[in-house]
Amino acid sequence: MALPSFNLLAQSILSGIFIGALYGMIGLGLGLTWGLLRQINLSHFGLVFLGGYLSYHMATVWQVDPLLTLAIIPPLFFCIGVAMQWVLAKFEISPFNSLLVTFGITVMIESGIQGVWSADYRRLETHYGSMKFMVGSLYVPVPELLTLVLSVSLSMAIWAAMRYTDLGKALRAMEQDGPIAAAFGINQKGMSLMLAGICAALAGVAGICLALTFTLTPSQIFAWVGVVFAAVMLGGLGSALGPLVAGIIIGVSEAITMAVAAPSWAPIVSFSLLIAMLLFRPGKA
Repeated sequence: MALPSFNLLAQSILSGIFIGALYGMIGLGLGLTWGLLRQINLSHFGLVFLGGYLSYHMATVWQVDPLLTLAIIPPLFFCIGVAMQWVLAKFEISPFNSLLVTFGITVMIESGIQGVWSADYRRLETHYGSMKFMVGSLYVPVPELLTLVLSVSLSMAIWAAMRYTDLGKALRAMEQDGPIAAAFGINQKGMSLMLAGICAALAGVAGICLALTFTLTPSQIFAWVGVVFAAVMLGGLGSALGPLVAGIIIGVSEAITMAVAAPSWAPIVSFSLLIAMLLFRPGKA
């Protein structure tokens, strides 16, 4: 097995950072829902792809700039997230049942995508796709850079809001002890609806970034579940920065593995890291 050149290794690490940022962005909303609302929301992945397809449709059919869809899709998804949370809360869905219910919603979203856009591969062709610049000997694609900037910005903004605002403190109090938080006047129902809406909006942003950088097909929805779950578990449930850091670690590890060994070895990386974390840090899993 020949070792790659330094330039190839450096480019692989950069690519790993970019894909890791996308893992982190997808995992951000999933981790907040899981950690704060105690819901394993598999429909988050369906919403990500639905956001990607909506961005693709707006750009190719309605000639809307993909970046302008950031002002349209996330607010729409906020309303969808609020509606979904209202239904789940009304029927008092348990954490395990939320896994089953949201899996069913994901299957419905996948079927809906196939019904509207078919199961064929779709590629969002924009002038951003071919834009890149050089940093030394490394190529930096603009779509991937936008994904990294958005992921870091959103993660930092949510971290700051959770840490320094009254709203964030109320959410953390609700997570630790809901009845006591309610006794001190915290509106758990309203907070839950708002948080679910924010997480769905984050899924919409992730979907736009996914459409900018990847070819879309409905069958790939479930291909992202494993690696994003690993990023969420490694980063910590309810953490704002954890999924981003864990996602970048996984992305870089996968990229180095592909450069040194073979692409077929890359999927082993995320689960190997997750298993190692479960073995050596069982109290924090």
